[in-house]
Amino acid sequence: MTFSVFVNFDGNCREAVEFYAKIFGISDPQLMTYGDAPGGDTSEKDKERIMYAELLIGDCKVMFMDFSSDMQCVKGNNVQLTLSETDKQEVTRLFNELKQGGTVGMELQETFWSGLYGMVIDKFGVQWHIMHDNGQYSK
Repeated sequence: MTFSVFVNFDGNCREAVEFYAKIFGISDPQLMTYGDAPGGDTSEKDKERIMYAELLIGDCKVMFMDFSSDMQCVKGNNVQLTLSETDKQEVTRLFNELKQGGTVGMELQETFWSGLYGMVIDKFGVQWHIMHDNGQYSK
């Protein structure tokens, strides 16, 4: 199992990633916009917003994205925890345990980046991304 942090922004993700990359000596961070994503059903307002970027800071993968324009980014809900697990049964167990007394943001399902992925806010208000890591999208 790996643990990482997900940080969300309200349209200034590119600026933040470039700022952090400079500070931590990371050259040429890779950025995917909503417009670059498979499916292409993104609004014009969101096409240039960052859907995904990641930086390896020390031994921790820190992932970044802009919320889409129809979501509210509030300081406090913009940092989320991510668990990546190679065992799909463990992904399901973790998701089901974390959702007890919480709120499901996205049910476990197959996505273009993971064979099994879900989002949940646990009963303490902590936001989690739980995903199956089969190595396909690892760098």
